[in-house]
Amino acid sequence: EAAVVYGLIPAVIRNVVPGPLPGFPEPVTLVTYAFLHANWLHLLSNMLFLWIFGDNVEDALGPVKFVFFYLACAVLAGLAHTLVNPDSIGPLIGASGAVAGVMGAYILLYPHARVYVLFRIVIPIPLPLPAMWMLGVWAVTQLFYAFAMPDEPVGWWAHVGGLVSGALLAIPLRRREVPLFGGR
Repeated sequence: EAAVVYGLIPAVIRNVVPGPLPGFPEPVTLVTYAFLHANWLHLLSNMLFLWIFGDNVEDALGPVKFVFFYLACAVLAGLAHTLVNPDSIGPLIGASGAVAGVMGAYILLYPHARVYVLFRIVIPIPLPLPAMWMLGVWAVTQLFYAFAMPDEPVGWWAHVGGLVSGALLAIPLRRREVPLFGGR
């Protein structure tokens, strides 16, 4: 199965157990895991968040730096997951850590930009919120689940690691004329 071969398995990365594919360099899975998804909903939700936040971050970094940034966020998110779950033999898959990196950069670069969130009482109502609020609530939620539900098959620490990595990497990688915090 592709998830086992190309997914990130912390115990394999740490050489605690052998990899599933002899001769395949295991560190490569620090990138390949981000291109696999459990199902269409997993893929589409990651791509939706990448579509919403990615274009602005790419504009702030430039297209070449953005590719480097995105892949670096995937690697660092995978390493964060491995650090917290060092003996896990379950494969981590999905672009969530890399996309969380994009969201971390967005918080630093465009915290006051309006993001429409569907708020539902009876019918969904689009509610414009500052990105800092929406993404801040998302970040707190990820931390909560990382501590409250560590055994869930979700890479909570990959999300947190990606978010922090993206925020930190955005500082040196942004174009000179792009201010932090939306210029405020």
